[in-house]
Amino acid sequence: MTITVLTLFPDMIRAIARESILGRALKAGLFRLEVVDIRDFSGNRYGKVDDALFGGGTGMLMMCQPVYDAHQKALQDGPSPARTIYLSPKGAPLTQGKVEALSGESHLVLLCGHYEGIDQRVLDAVADEEISIGDYVLTGGELAAMVVVDAVARRIPGVLPDAAAYENESHADGLLEHPQYTRPSEWMGRSVPPVLLSGHHARIVEWKRRMSLVETLRKRPDLLASASLSEDDLLALEEEIRMGGSSPK
Repeated sequence: MTITVLTLFPDMIRAIARESILGRALKAGLFRLEVVDIRDFSGNRYGKVDDALFGGGTGMLMMCQPVYDAHQKALQDGPSPARTIYLSPKGAPLTQGKVEALSGESHLVLLCGHYEGIDQRVLDAVADEEISIGDYVLTGGELAAMVVVDAVARRIPGVLPDAAAYENESHADGLLEHPQYTRPSEWMGRSVPPVLLSGHHARIVEWKRRMSLVETLRKRPDLLASASLSEDDLLALEEEIRMGGSSPK
């Protein structure tokens, strides 16, 4: 897979990409990350890529031609077909389902806006969709783009040591992940749930499922409406509600 980021601040992308799991995956050649500096296509000696808004308003808007030319460069240098995503607070929310779909693409082009955004005409010409990482506004699309890169890259075979690393975590099955614990078994008067120390595999599996349901009920009850729940899951949720949200041991 190739991911190309179109940005005014290429060093921001490179700085994040060289660290941790992403950095190791790139060094191993598990995917390619290309960075295109939109200013290289400004067509002027000052690297100017923005101008005032028609109709008034504060701030500056990124112009069509530099963005379009940078996008053409990305298409020429990367594999086909490519899917172009504009990172925007007006976009559809990024979900784990969307991440899984994007991980199947051969070439993702991530377009980062800045200032007041990008002229709508070039967005209409190049963007296949808009994605938002949350209902808030950032100063630019770079951080949002790297969220997409990180989320998608970890689905690429070999980036994580085992598929179980992402199959059993939050949102993988529509629920939040159960709480996790490590040594020591007691810390500042707080003990690890005894079932996790029991060595009883079936009981541990049951506890993890129950706690996944509890975490979702407490923190993201909206997810339960679309989660795939068994009859046992529904009974566990009913019992938890009757108990007033106390943690099962």
